[in-house]
Amino acid sequence: MRKREEKQRILILGGSGFIGNALYKELLPYFDVHCTYCQQEGAFSENQVFSKFCVEEDSILLLLNTIKPTVIISALKGDYRNQFEVHQQIVNFALLNEACSVLYISSSEVFDGKFRLPSYENDSTLSETASGKFKISIEKLLLETIPQQTGILRLPMVLGINSPEILHLRQCIRHQANFDVFPNLVITATTISKVCQQVHYIINHSLFGIFHLASNDMVHHEDLFREITSKLGDKLPIFKSVFSSNDDSYNAILPKGNKLPISKQITVSEVIEECSLKEEIISIK
Repeated sequence: MRKREEKQRILILGGSGFIGNALYKELLPYFDVHCTYCQQEGAFSENQVFSKFCVEEDSILLLLNTIKPTVIISALKGDYRNQFEVHQQIVNFALLNEACSVLYISSSEVFDGKFRLPSYENDSTLSETASGKFKISIEKLLLETIPQQTGILRLPMVLGINSPEILHLRQCIRHQANFDVFPNLVITATTISKVCQQVHYIINHSLFGIFHLASNDMVHHEDLFREITSKLGDKLPIFKSVFSSNDDSYNAILPKGNKLPISKQITVSEVIEECSLKEEIISIK
């Protein structure tokens, strides 16, 4: 779905994290971008577009009224109760500022109580974990109060050459250490670079609704990491198989009713190719 276009001033909550910082680097050349950080003070305190904000300690209202964002991207971490209060304040700000939209970084965890089939955008959510239940509560809050100002961006496993999971895999390969794989778990995946492209597109086109920013196809967890490993070189980690049942279970979200253009979509094979590129030096701006 699309809403009217407008000049964008973007506030990324959680701009020091893996996803938030990648979005910052992607969007900075094109928009008036502001970010928050909580820890890693030395890395961000001298950057004028970063403001210190910790959900357990600070009020978001002062930041919102100072920056007056037209797009709020929430990639926050922290205490669930405090996070919920922050999002309630974001809703109140958005209700008073109809030009402001909210993009909430959610995940496949909102379906972790379902395991027999993959899940699509309009499927009912169901979670058995605290994290999944919390994300459902935020999704509900936003969709019920500011539906035409809300984008719910559900992510699968997010990989990439500098992603935590691939860095861990490389370490396990180097040290011949255990790397857990789940032979009966069917998943979707994506890369951080593709997520950044997709979010950029969603902002440019003022889209709202629920988006599954995941690969168009599925793969078994074990097969995905064995394939990535085979492309990284001849050495292997110690693959430790973890079984939760004898049958396949699904932790897979698929785009169906709210797809982005083909150029903004991704497949499992493309995820594998990107994850097996030459390792890069991690940098924080």
